Amino acid sequence: MSAGIVLRSCLFAAFQLVLTPPYAIVALLTFPFSALTRYRIISLWARVMMLALEHICGIRFRVIGAANIPARPCVVLSKHQSAWETFAFQVIFPPQVYVIKRELLWIPFFGWGLAMCSPIAINRGAGPRAARQMLSQGKDRIARGFCVIVYPEGTRVAPGTRGKYQSSGSAIAIHAGVPVLPVAHNAGRCWRRNAFLKHPGTITVSIGAPLDSSGRKADALTREVESWVEAEMQRIDVGHA
Repeated sequence: MSAGIVLRSCLFAAFQLVLTPPYAIVALLTFPFSALTRYRIISLWARVMMLALEHICGIRFRVIGAANIPARPCVVLSKHQSAWETFAFQVIFPPQVYVIKRELLWIPFFGWGLAMCSPIAINRGAGPRAARQMLSQGKDRIARGFCVIVYPEGTRVAPGTRGKYQSSGSAIAIHAGVPVLPVAHNAGRCWRRNAFLKHPGTITVSIGAPLDSSGRKADALTREVESWVEAEMQRIDVGHA
């Protein structure tokens, strides 16, 4: 382990710790504005974090397939390896909301800002009621001009592994009548799950062609997304194993 990596990771953590509490107050002050205006103001925090990751930690990124992002809202179904993509997607994609565990809203400062961004916050223990809430709120957020970002594996997975793909994101797309957008990336190579250390490098984000959800079954659509994402993960990870 390089002492430089430890030092840069500590500097980034200190920068984040100093900036986040006052920006959380800014986020709360956006309450009177529309949801899209609140998002645009609050997402500036993520853009600053991305600049800090680049200049402090040496983490850069490139995007393949940016032209595949639809002009209208969609459901983004993405690999989830790192905290990095929660910052980066706010730079790469149009205004967006996440399907999250409601417990994240209870985190001081971070959760306050997150609450102002109109997330779909569900109680995973609520069973069918949570599923109905997710479909209803997903359709509502899309109608209000937001993309919905879902990590179909449900949690962060280590590079070279995969979780069980769930069909909730595809169900939202079908219910709302919008396409799904498959996304692969290898962020875990630079910033691993629950890791403090951030390793310099260039992350590749690959965006597939949008998939029409009309007349589809959620399970079949999810399997198509999984097939593309996992094949693309192997392709972009060549040379990083």
